[in-house]
Amino acid sequence: MAEIRTIGICTGGGDCPGLNAVIRAAVKTAILKYRYEVIGIRDGFDGLIWPEKSRPLLLNDVSGILPRGGTILGTTNRGNPFSYCITNDGKESVRDFSDEVIKNAKALGLDALIVIGGDGTQKIALDLAAKGLPVVGVPKTIDNDLSATDVTFGFDSAIHVATDAIDRIHTTAESHHRVMIVEVMGRDAGWIALHAGLAGGAHIILIPEISFNVDSVCSYIGQRHIFGKKYTIISMAEGVQVPEQIRQDCIQHYGSIPKGISVGNLIGEAIATGSKKEVRVTVLGHTQRGGSPSPYDRILSTRFGVAAVDLVAQRGFLKMVALRGGKIEFVDIAEAIGKMKSVDPHGELVNTARSVGIRFGDE
Repeated sequence: MAEIRTIGICTGGGDCPGLNAVIRAAVKTAILKYRYEVIGIRDGFDGLIWPEKSRPLLLNDVSGILPRGGTILGTTNRGNPFSYCITNDGKESVRDFSDEVIKNAKALGLDALIVIGGDGTQKIALDLAAKGLPVVGVPKTIDNDLSATDVTFGFDSAIHVATDAIDRIHTTAESHHRVMIVEVMGRDAGWIALHAGLAGGAHIILIPEISFNVDSVCSYIGQRHIFGKKYTIISMAEGVQVPEQIRQDCIQHYGSIPKGISVGNLIGEAIATGSKKEVRVTVLGHTQRGGSPSPYDRILSTRFGVAAVDLVAQRGFLKMVALRGGKIEFVDIAEAIGKMKSVDPHGELVNTARSVGIRFGDE
């Protein structure tokens, strides 16, 4: 079996706090522990389509990046080499660059590639592995919805941002006697909305896993007003199931659901109409992805980066590092992307929220 001399590292999908910490740990472990050379693959898999974009990573290159958000390698969520969109003379077409990726990886001398990314990125990594590129995965998503790991780095930082926003919203909501909706990320899973809602003292939490109706939400807002609580804070995931009545109202009014309008604003308008209260919506958006990673995420990212290089050294290809029961373990990438981790509507966290009076709009 050929000796491992050179490894590559790439980051794909959306950015999040902790990516640089993984890169730093992987580079330092590769150089100091194993004497590997390291190539940084730029902008997801683009750096293997156009290898001139890629460059060696030395110890000086990762010095000081531990507390930095984002990724020094750049990233993209539109760079699938098996279905790459290109534009020529104003016309778009789709091309398969996967053979070029394999050829360029060999030309760069890569003996293995560490792929840091979420479900979509890891699926691409598996497809490249089927063509002969040895890969090791590192899970990344602030949504915390990968089932193979207890938690992903970036999630803790995201809930810090969301919790801080809810904390700040409390005072202005109380001052103006308003209903305030804080829309957080969570396209398919409500982990951020649930954790931040609990930590920030939200009164209502709306998540994709629990269907809600606007009448129930408005009824609870009215109950709070009767008991002297003239403001209400709602922590809401961007991927909530929009009630059918709101959809129908949009179609009747606009002809369709307008593109670009946030779900929070749609639901906010319905709540304002139903509750006869002033409603304001704050969409946190990419602020949750930016900024310095929390201490927890810095440590977890460092553990993942070290473990990924150890996995390469053990030739544990087609596997991904994961946190399980507080320990770093290795799991099959196929297992990691096979099932999404959703909030259990009857789980301990939801029951805790209900026990302290938080509503989910389904009562």
